[in-house]
Amino acid sequence: ETGDLWMGDVGQNAYEEISFQPANSQGGENYGWRCYEGDHTYNTSGCSGPYVFPVWEYGHGSGCSVTGGPIYRGEAIPGLQGTYFFSDYCTSRLWTFRYDGSSVYDYQDRTSEIGGNISSVSGWGEDAAGEIYICDLGGEVWKIIGEAPSGACCVGATACVNVPESNCNAGGGTWMGEGTSCAAGDCDAPAC
Repeated sequence: ETGDLWMGDVGQNAYEEISFQPANSQGGENYGWRCYEGDHTYNTSGCSGPYVFPVWEYGHGSGCSVTGGPIYRGEAIPGLQGTYFFSDYCTSRLWTFRYDGSSVYDYQDRTSEIGGNISSVSGWGEDAAGEIYICDLGGEVWKIIGEAPSGACCVGATACVNVPESNCNAGGGTWMGEGTSCAAGDCDAPAC
C-alpha cells in the first residue's frame, strides 16, 4: 500500500534484525551486513559506511531466527492498521510494533494471543482483503483474527454465561447480543 520495504534479516551469531527502506528511497543503502549484526559490530574488516541500521533488533535470548512478516492492512481488526508483524522461527514467538518513519512504538509480544500451539513459523501470507496468515513448518496455516465480542447466553431456563455468539449457538443457547451481560440480568425471565 505504501511501497515501503520491510526486511527481517536473520543474524549471524547473536542478534536478529528488522530493517526498513522507505518507498521514496533511491536504493543502494548499506545495511552493514557482515560488518554489523543489528547495531553491533561483527566483522568490520574492510568495511566502510555510511550504514543504515535496523529499526528493531533482538538478541538470541529471545530467539534465533527472525521470520519477517507483513504490515496489517485488513479491515477485520481496525486497531491493528499499520502494525508490523514478525516472529521467531526457533521459539515461535510473535511480536508487533508500529513505526512512524523514525521511531518504533507500540511494541507488543503477542505470543499468548495465538490461541494454539504454533511451531516453527516459516512464513507469512496476506489475502486480497489484507488479512494476515501465519505458516508453520508443520504445514499449518493460522489466520490472525480479532477477538469475538461477548454477550449473555441463556442456556435453559436458569443458566447464563457470557460468551461470544458462536460459542452460545454451538452450545444450544440463546445469545442476547453484543454487550449484554448475565450480571445485568439479561437472561432473566422474560428476556429468554
